[in-house]
Amino acid sequence: MNQFLNIGDISNLNTTVQDAIALKNNPFAFHSIGKQKTLVLLFFNASLRTRMSTELAAKNLGMNVIVLNVSDAWKLEFEEGVVMNLDTSEHIKEAAQVISQYATIIGVRAFPTLTNKAKDQSEWILNAFSSLASVPVINMESATAHPLQGLADAITIEEQRQQKKPKVVLSWAPHPKALPHAVANSFIQTMQLQDVDLCITHPAGYDLDPKIVKDTPVFYNQEEALQNADFVYAKNWSSFNDYGKILTPTSDWIITKDKIGEAKFMHCLPVRRNVVVEDAVLDSSQSLCIEQSNNRTYAAQIVLKQILESL
Repeated sequence: MNQFLNIGDISNLNTTVQDAIALKNNPFAFHSIGKQKTLVLLFFNASLRTRMSTELAAKNLGMNVIVLNVSDAWKLEFEEGVVMNLDTSEHIKEAAQVISQYATIIGVRAFPTLTNKAKDQSEWILNAFSSLASVPVINMESATAHPLQGLADAITIEEQRQQKKPKVVLSWAPHPKALPHAVANSFIQTMQLQDVDLCITHPAGYDLDPKIVKDTPVFYNQEEALQNADFVYAKNWSSFNDYGKILTPTSDWIITKDKIGEAKFMHCLPVRRNVVVEDAVLDSSQSLCIEQSNNRTYAAQIVLKQILESL
């Protein structure tokens, strides 16, 4: 692997999941592979799990880590031919080349605007670094994708599955803010590559990008979709068609124990208690949220290992 921008950059997802589980059982087995190598992490948006898990993953492989909160440092310019006489002080053309001199691998985290659909879909920040940097780039969540989370979710389901082909439901859940589509997109794309029975459920008006959903079944009746589920993944997202908007309030889509039955509950965190999901679910043995966050380390570590092996 020479980059990790989307889940499709993994050549064999099933093998990678198994290799990640093996790393989890022996996280320092390849501690020398990253010796004298440096991972530079660029955060255009705040992070807890992604920052800590990716840094830990790199250190487990023996890498040095440099972290830069870009928005706290200076504003980068991404437009071509612009006259930089306002608030941007450096162009991505120079910045990407300079950072490449300090890094073996660059990680980038940059959220969408949720106002300009075409710009967000173009992945202008992530793709600028990918095209201009001279070293591999890792997506730590972008406007449309969060492949490290998707890989961690695949690891979690593989560890927890009781059936050969479990039923996995991605359910929209309420939230007071307009949220991106990245986690939902990558979860769908990852599960489409796994041996699971996947379906999606959400209120009318919250359909996701049809290029990502493809032929995955979609239900507008949440309780119907949740019947006989083995795993329920809750996530809010704003409207894709009415881009970035919150539509009619639908607080009745909260995840409850009555709705999910005996299914395991998943969420990428952070989660708003008693808005997205009730305490009775989060505090039960059915919740896999903490396991998912732990698996973020080994998702990042197997990706870094594969990239280092390709250098």
